[in-house]
Amino acid sequence: MEDIDAIAMLQDPVRRRLYEYVVAQGREVGRNEAAEAIGVARTLAAHHLDKLTEAGLLGSGSRRLSGRSGPGAGRPAKVYARVRAEFAVSLPARDYRTAAELLAEAAEEAGLDAGLRAAARRRGEALRGPAAACGDLDEAARLLAARGYEPHLEDEGDPEGVEAVTPVVRMRNCPFHAVAERFPPLVCGMNLALLEGLLGADGPVRARMDPRPGECCVVVENSKTNVD
Repeated sequence: MEDIDAIAMLQDPVRRRLYEYVVAQGREVGRNEAAEAIGVARTLAAHHLDKLTEAGLLGSGSRRLSGRSGPGAGRPAKVYARVRAEFAVSLPARDYRTAAELLAEAAEEAGLDAGLRAAARRRGEALRGPAAACGDLDEAARLLAARGYEPHLEDEGDPEGVEAVTPVVRMRNCPFHAVAERFPPLVCGMNLALLEGLLGADGPVRARMDPRPGECCVVVENSKTNVD
């Protein structure tokens, strides 16, 4: 019942807004920043952030927010970030994760990668329905948010300045994280095909593989035809 107790912590509206703010930043957040962001007193924010940490929903640490070190840099401040642990509640108890891992193991051993990708692409197309291919990155972000990917826009480009900076959508959450950790090629390939079907083929945006630690393995960008 520990997961139920942890999730129940989010019933408090202030606590939930603080949690959602910290999660949305994708980095460590200090008490002052969190309090200002949701419009509450620092002491109240600190109380709720510590409660979320006690429940295991957030992790905490300390660092100097000024970015400086040495004399005059100020005291380290307490900071918070989302933990990587997953929380789920099912009543009565269900164990879909074990079933998913067994199916993934069997598919990998049988070499069913291509069949799985084809099925995932069809599922993505079914989720999109009769709508046309996704029109732009903002629409893609909305579609991905509805599927739990936690998308955010980033600018990427050549640090040497040779190539232009271009916007992309990256995702802080992988809905298949637990299974993807055990079977990365299989599940990440499935995920890419699913998003290709969801966003539509040969449209203004495209999905491609570009894994980053702690984030979804897929990135969404403007297609070459759209850029040109």
